[in-house]
Amino acid sequence: MAKKRRPQTKSSTPQTTSGEVPVVGAREPCPCGSGRRYKACHGRAASHAVTELVRRPFEGLPGECDWVALRELVPAATAPLTLRDGLPEGVPSVTLATVLPMAWPALRRDDGSVLLGLQNDTASGDISRDLADTLQRALGAAPGTPVAAGRPASDGPRLQDLLDPDAPFTPEVHSGFEFWVENAESASAEVTASLERANEAAIPTRRLPGLTGAYWCDAGEKNHLRWVMDHPEEQLLDALARLHAAEESTLGQGTRLVGSFRAHGLVVPVWDLPTGMDAEAVAGPAQEFGERFTKALAATGALSAAERRARGGLINRQVTLS
Repeated sequence: MAKKRRPQTKSSTPQTTSGEVPVVGAREPCPCGSGRRYKACHGRAASHAVTELVRRPFEGLPGECDWVALRELVPAATAPLTLRDGLPEGVPSVTLATVLPMAWPALRRDDGSVLLGLQNDTASGDISRDLADTLQRALGAAPGTPVAAGRPASDGPRLQDLLDPDAPFTPEVHSGFEFWVENAESASAEVTASLERANEAAIPTRRLPGLTGAYWCDAGEKNHLRWVMDHPEEQLLDALARLHAAEESTLGQGTRLVGSFRAHGLVVPVWDLPTGMDAEAVAGPAQEFGERFTKALAATGALSAAERRARGGLINRQVTLS
């Protein structure tokens, strides 16, 4: 039998005519007084604003290319973060980490310092807003406690609002996740087991010095160079096509530009490297390629037939991660 429709009452009409409607639980009555649940009233617009995908969440942050690399490519890395308004009392430092034990979004250590995890699942379509929300909650958490996942307000701050725009972003790539613990001997059995599993699964990765967003990795059967670039996509693909058609897109004997993928609004060209070509060996050829690439970016003429074919091949091999 169908439920009887609840008759309208005075409380079913909005009770607020101006001002901001507070955020409440999705199933709670909307504070505006409409009589409907928040998720079906003012929460609907808020939910849409929070879930709308931000194509380049790290745009405007120093080192955007490295932010994308640490989010998608690098297993174990850290980077110190500088807050726009300085560190709160009792917080000696804030550090970004690719991954934290048990996939914690953040951790307030015993000494009051904060570790912010980058590679966690997020609740909204704006990773920057999610991370800013987690960071704010971590700054106020009790020392020695992890920070649980949450859902940011649609008008909450983003990392671009909290971090110093003039501070450099300098990642440090680690061979393992020992940075998780201040004292390995005092770590819990759960954290120790998580550390061992993470170290076993980590792909050896190195950041190439002097090249923003360029990372070498040992994938087993072959090595790769994955280079996050922030140039406009159409211009970038034209430049790669010009070099590929001229047989100048390689990084030396046995190397090959195999394609690219998109990640958080940026294009990431990928090269296959011989297994014997380590990070030190590819650094020089990558620098030389960077110089050729800069010249190709400056070219303004129409692509030749061979260059158009090369461009089509690059596009056909392109995928999107996020």
